[in-house]
Amino acid sequence: DHLNVPLSSSVMERFSNDCLQIKLEANCRECDVFIIQPLGPPVQENLMELLLMLDTARGASAARATAVIPYFSYSRSDKKDAPRISIAGRLVADLLGTA
Repeated sequence: DHLNVPLSSSVMERFSNDCLQIKLEANCRECDVFIIQPLGPPVQENLMELLLMLDTARGASAARATAVIPYFSYSRSDKKDAPRISIAGRLVADLLGTA
């Protein structure tokens, strides 16, 4: 509202095998796209939606796709606190960069 930029909607479809499909309603060709998605509960579902939205925007020829994550649930997992554990924060950041 403050930026005088309208919000565009997206449509999420869930298939019978529980997979998701995202469709962005607006044409985003050569536009800067900002996707706002907090990673609060249900964390994994919200993360997957965000990854799919980023991939959809890039596939639709957006000039740039930026994830705005007001709450990043994996932010405390930024280092190895014990042997044989994952650094989930780094993994999620890598996934976001790849999507």
